[in-house]
Amino acid sequence: MSSCRGGAGARRVQYKSLALLVCVWIWLLPAGAQPAPARSGIATAHPLATRAGEEILAAGGNAFDAAVAISATLAVVEPYASGLGGGGFWLLHEADGGRQVIVDGREVAPAAATRDMYLDAQGKPRAGLSVSGPLAAGIPGQPAALAHLAKRYGRLPLAASLAPAIRHAEQGIVISRGIGMGLKFRAEAARNSPAFSAIYMPGGEPVQAGATLRFPDLARTLRRLAAEGHDGFYRGSVARRLVAGVQAAGGIWTREDLAAYKVVEREPIRVQYRDATLVMAPPPSSGGVVMGDALNILRGWDLGRLQPVERQHLTIEALRRAYRDRAMYLGDPAFVSMPIERLLSPWYADGQRTSIRLDRATPSDELPGIAPAASGGTNTTHFSVLDAEGNRVAGTLSINTWFGAVFIPPGTGVILNNEMDDFSIKAGTPNSFELLGADANAIAPGKRMLSSMSPTFIESPRGVAILGTPGGSRIISMVLLSTLAWVDGADARQMASLKRYHHQYYPDVVSYEEGAFTAEEKAGLEARGHRLELSPRSFGNMQVVTWDRETGRVDAASDPRGGGEVTVY
Repeated sequence: MSSCRGGAGARRVQYKSLALLVCVWIWLLPAGAQPAPARSGIATAHPLATRAGEEILAAGGNAFDAAVAISATLAVVEPYASGLGGGGFWLLHEADGGRQVIVDGREVAPAAATRDMYLDAQGKPRAGLSVSGPLAAGIPGQPAALAHLAKRYGRLPLAASLAPAIRHAEQGIVISRGIGMGLKFRAEAARNSPAFSAIYMPGGEPVQAGATLRFPDLARTLRRLAAEGHDGFYRGSVARRLVAGVQAAGGIWTREDLAAYKVVEREPIRVQYRDATLVMAPPPSSGGVVMGDALNILRGWDLGRLQPVERQHLTIEALRRAYRDRAMYLGDPAFVSMPIERLLSPWYADGQRTSIRLDRATPSDELPGIAPAASGGTNTTHFSVLDAEGNRVAGTLSINTWFGAVFIPPGTGVILNNEMDDFSIKAGTPNSFELLGADANAIAPGKRMLSSMSPTFIESPRGVAILGTPGGSRIISMVLLSTLAWVDGADARQMASLKRYHHQYYPDVVSYEEGAFTAEEKAGLEARGHRLELSPRSFGNMQVVTWDRETGRVDAASDPRGGGEVTVY
């Protein structure tokens, strides 16, 4: 059957009458009545998480039940990247009715948090205070989000979807190379948490890859969540242990902070690029606004007609401006008024485009806005799920840097996040990912810190792509590059394995993977004034599921940079 894709090339295709009827039929149907894929696809960063999702689908659960199982299992098998002590964003599509929503399980600042809590008497940031230890931790959102997903969208009891994670925590997992690497990186900070060290550094040294570890305290916490839902984590014995451990080590959590936590459902951001509609996360995720901002700028050129170095130059310049807007304007919508409609409007993109030259890079310090103050990894995770009915989830979860705050409150097994570092602790001062921030993202009690997590759906006449990746500040640029590749015809595997480059306004440098540019392209970019910096290691761990509406084909791909696994059945 011929393709249903639009564009000048497609118009030249001589459609057979049946193919044309099918295309028209698909796109005249209301969203809730569109054909189901009849197959399921899962892509996660770890084989055990993929199998947990498959187990739940086989038991009669839907994509949302599978998302709960995958999220909880990743907390056990990828403890350096996500967990019950962190948060995330789950982008959902309900096949019945076509409703799409973001479940915002982002962490919030404790009630005792203050704007200048990480500054010394001279107003300078105190090294490490927003990165290590319980004072760096926001109130977690992932447990509440899992309970919400199961209750509001799932078919199975929460206990059924949490069963794989509980089983792995009790029976134990083999320590991966990633866990071993993260422990070496955070070993010094880990020694300040006896409960963390007892698990991951027995005898004072990090456990080695290949060893088997069990997590009985985490299993008990998961069981309490399974039995009591939201209150099993945010009230009762688990909450008491969390708060006691945090306060004993100098943190500021209270039981009232935990009891007050609530998930927020938000309307996704939708942006049109060529024949594709992107469905993305809104603030406090910056992903949707930054990607929409950049794509609107790029719409001003027919990228397919340009030389590769020209496309790369323009993409870098669009990212430079979009990340600048991130630093200036974005934050928690409950606390700040953001000009999102303006940032995503065509006329704003027109204005941005006037300052871009094809022959010259724009130094970031020539753009109006925030400037850096004077100054002396894969630590997130993503999964994508599509079930046979057409329900789908893109979930991006995090505890921020490797092993978060490197702190476990005794008796809980919960590694706390260090997401407070994602606030702007001082205007113009870069965070751990060298991202700048302004007053819009300043610390305030009960506020959600700005995020780069970017779970995304791409919807076009061709079909649907479900994607996302870890990677800190580079998440947005990675998803954008894969979006451009999808629009140009890439499949799931090509999107996941695409070589990557990145610019985020500050520092004014293009970071790139080996193989992202040819020698000729590097010379062309440098001639335009771009400063290129080869990344010492690859970045990202993208997970992609695609569905071709015309053929019904479902594909899944896990980033070859990681150790993930996919299933399609």
